[in-house]
Amino acid sequence: MPVADFSGSFGWGYDGVDLFAPTRLYGTPDEFRDFVDRAHALGLGVILDVVYNHLGPDGNYLKEFSPAYFSSQYDNEWGEAINFDGEGCDGVREFFVSNARYWIEEFHLDGLRLDATQQIFDSSSEHILVTISREARRAAGRRSIVLIAENEPQDSILARSADTGGYGLDAVCNDDFHHTARVALTGRTEAYYSDYRGSPQEFISALKWGFLFQGQYYTWQRGRRGTPALDLPPAAFVIYIQNHDQLANSVRGSRPQQLSSPGQYRAITALLLLGPNTPMLFQGQEYGASTPFLYFSDHHKELAALVQKGRADFLAQFPSMAHSHAEFTMGAPHDAATFERCKLIQAERSHNVHWLTLHKDLLRMRREDPVFGAQRSDWIYGAVLGSEAFVLRFFGGSHGDRLLLVNLGQDLHLRPAPEPLLAPPNGARWEMLWSSEDTRYGGSGTTPMRKTETWNIPGHCAVVMYERSE
Repeated sequence: MPVADFSGSFGWGYDGVDLFAPTRLYGTPDEFRDFVDRAHALGLGVILDVVYNHLGPDGNYLKEFSPAYFSSQYDNEWGEAINFDGEGCDGVREFFVSNARYWIEEFHLDGLRLDATQQIFDSSSEHILVTISREARRAAGRRSIVLIAENEPQDSILARSADTGGYGLDAVCNDDFHHTARVALTGRTEAYYSDYRGSPQEFISALKWGFLFQGQYYTWQRGRRGTPALDLPPAAFVIYIQNHDQLANSVRGSRPQQLSSPGQYRAITALLLLGPNTPMLFQGQEYGASTPFLYFSDHHKELAALVQKGRADFLAQFPSMAHSHAEFTMGAPHDAATFERCKLIQAERSHNVHWLTLHKDLLRMRREDPVFGAQRSDWIYGAVLGSEAFVLRFFGGSHGDRLLLVNLGQDLHLRPAPEPLLAPPNGARWEMLWSSEDTRYGGSGTTPMRKTETWNIPGHCAVVMYERSE
């Protein structure tokens, strides 16, 4: 999340005002460099969230230097829009492009995540994101970096190359996957979850094609959502079950595994980590962290009241919160206790070994299995097997095929099973490779999946099968 300095003693970082100053709350600039170097020594890359769509409401003095930094031409959700295309914009563009270069050059970061790009307004002949993409890569020199966009409308142009008229970024966050997973796990379809059903077909389509909405009508927004993205590679879609925004957009900031059955959550985790898209895990997710993640921001009294009201107004779109007046059940945003409540409990890593083992095994399979490791959506075909069950078949060529069977409902017995994707390859049979109900993960075990005449697919479970010669 962002580290550009901001007012107060705690906050998410999205109200940054000193864009070239790593916040003093986390340490010195040299300590940030040490952090990145240590991560690299461990084989980890570091991608920084940057906010180029607005500045925070407290401590922003750019206007004192020039009124050209901001534009009244556009409506911005969080204050004044940045002036990337109006009078005097050349210096503004240079300021933000230099900031992107700064993080890559000075701290050897491995990429940037660009916050809420739909609120970056620019009608210039070259969009500012195209310039940032080119200059950030130039700053990296021979190093490879990753540039990811958050984009609520799901505009595929962001992840297309500049040569083909795109913005030259590497990936876009796929909110559709999260939304359908959330509905499947909780059964709730209110607010911006209204247009999702958590159905087998939605999961199949999300893993195969990326965005679920690529220009269709979207009831919640009363308009079309998304743009065609069928040609984008699967790695261009970042999928997730948890992130900071979505956890905080609930009464208690609860983790999804606390709102669903453990079996369902393990099954969807298998989809997240074995599918061809780019998976993202939120802090502590890999060991089943129980700590909530709430909205917290430290502001002076007058601003704190406005921020709390704005947050309450936003959460009012969820009828369950609006009618129960429960939007701040776990504490007001400016309350230090709210912030403290969100800190990870490190001891849970050793206590929740079953969750950690699940994630390690799935990531190992993703890395080492030649079929899952290929991460090719053109190898994947899916079929709905029941109201809450489906199969994904990964055609692995010389490596053999894999089946990923997912059942989020009750035990399913298919007799017969008139679905060609379940048919074994010629001269081979299916054998179980992995199950989310393994007792090492806290599951209750898995009985044999298939007899000669029947497929028995356990409920609240994901199973991987591989091709074995007769």
